Amino acid sequence: MKLLDRVALKIKFLHYSENTELTYIYWIKKYIVFHGKRHPQEMGKVEIEIFLSHLAKERNVSAATQNQAFNALLFLYNRVLGISLEGEKINALRAKQRVHIPIVLSPNEVKSIIDSFPINNYQLILKTIYGCGLRLSEALNLRIKDIDFSYNRLIIWDSKSLSDRTLPLPKELFKPLKCIINENKNQHNIDIRNGFGSVEMPTALARKYPNAHMEFKWQYVFQMSNISRHKKSGIYRRHHVLESTFSRNLRTAVLKSQVNKKVTSHTFRHSYATHLLQAGLDIRTIQELLGHKRLETTMIYTHVVKELSEKNRFSPLDYL
Repeated sequence: MKLLDRVALKIKFLHYSENTELTYIYWIKKYIVFHGKRHPQEMGKVEIEIFLSHLAKERNVSAATQNQAFNALLFLYNRVLGISLEGEKINALRAKQRVHIPIVLSPNEVKSIIDSFPINNYQLILKTIYGCGLRLSEALNLRIKDIDFSYNRLIIWDSKSLSDRTLPLPKELFKPLKCIINENKNQHNIDIRNGFGSVEMPTALARKYPNAHMEFKWQYVFQMSNISRHKKSGIYRRHHVLESTFSRNLRTAVLKSQVNKKVTSHTFRHSYATHLLQAGLDIRTIQELLGHKRLETTMIYTHVVKELSEKNRFSPLDYL
């Protein structure tokens, strides 16, 4: 089996995301080509240091990008080739770490952008992201079974932190979510009559429950309007809304709202956390709601709230 195929297989075995697979394979390819297509087994600490230093010095990549490449190479050596780099003390020229303060919207700005959407599924996706503090991928991968109206909660499985979590479901989402589920049910029945109705399943569950891909509870909540051919399996299915499609609709709404900030779907997750903190919710609870592994990741929002505080906003110009 070819090396990159082994990498892809290992990533799937460990249930990493498709984005992680694409990113790791990209940097492993770059590493191999940079060193004249030598096999990584013939290289080690020195070659890794040279490559990472090249990224920082010649390519001027950010610290985050350099760390991404480094993680890909660690995965290659430790998980695929079985070569431990522990204790190797890799001393590459490090790219400068930039500290980013998250962009946060005010509640009025959030409402303005939401209201700038037509009343459609894209608006509902945004309300779900902000109302539950989700990542875009988490919102788009929601399935019917993940919404528990009986206990007013949303269940997120195998998120980025690899730990499942439950989130309170905003009351405002009850009616629109029930409506979209009813619409999906009618569409699913039509798809089955037309010879379709299958949905992509997690690999392990697909083997364990071979008929589950036709069950309604496994269908995506936010579905595409058309059936399309899955690029890997070749099966015609109704996939979830694409990230690029939602992001395009979000950009249109932001322009219409005239909110002059750099806004992405993740901005609403930042705003969710900040608004909860401003409302007095403790930082540990917010950490759990966001699904952060480390408290330090969540602590950035305490700095944001401190900066937004009225008593911290002053200038000597105002006293002239």
